[in-house]
Amino acid sequence: MGILDNFEKGLERAVNGAFAKTFRSGLQPVEISSALKRELDTKAAVVSRERILVPNAFRVLLAPSDYQRMTGIGQALLDDLDQIVKQHASQQGFQFAGLVTIELVNDPKLTTGVVQIDSANQQVEVNWIPVLDVAGRRHPITASRTVIGRGSDADITVEDTGTSRKHVEILWDGTHAQARDLGSTNGSQLNGRAFQKANLEPDSVIRIGRTDIVFRVVPQPTGSRAPGNTRGDVPTTRMPSSDPSRPPLDPGGFWR
Repeated sequence: MGILDNFEKGLERAVNGAFAKTFRSGLQPVEISSALKRELDTKAAVVSRERILVPNAFRVLLAPSDYQRMTGIGQALLDDLDQIVKQHASQQGFQFAGLVTIELVNDPKLTTGVVQIDSANQQVEVNWIPVLDVAGRRHPITASRTVIGRGSDADITVEDTGTSRKHVEILWDGTHAQARDLGSTNGSQLNGRAFQKANLEPDSVIRIGRTDIVFRVVPQPTGSRAPGNTRGDVPTTRMPSSDPSRPPLDPGGFWR
């Protein structure tokens, strides 16, 4: 980064801080996405004519009040920021050194309305973890069978009177997933179509009552905790929607 870049970045922080102290209106998600895109542009490093490297690990530092508001939005915010970062990199011809990760960080030293971005190039080994996104909360799939419904005895309970006590189950064999309706009163839909039993591809959307359940397989850096729902876990790159190594289905609809 040159002297002019340092000056402009310092000026931007000063103006950002001055406005935040004057108005204290709180940060908006669009300001975070703009800050992430600026970080990519600022840190872009030309390696060769065909390769411009940018950071892939981002820590978004927020004032306590902004942190509480942003994490309250849930996983959807991190998913959107992830897509914005990747889309901007693609449009600018940037390349990442590894898995893209974005983390929201509570920084008591910051004033409401101010956002700071720390970034780095990191190459880490990852595990692919199956998760279910339900009503803004992310639930890792940790068992071979996960029951979802209105009842307190379901593995994932949804507050939706249009669902049965045990409405649908997700089966996971360690590699592939399948959804089965458990004889619910109102039925279940997969990607807008009614089903009784169906295989799940990443980003499939199951609807029960008025509740959408999104099945995803997300990367988790080796050695870190599984993605949970207590705070915004790092989102990210998703597995391809199709897997050429997937074995053929048996006549019953599951995998051989």
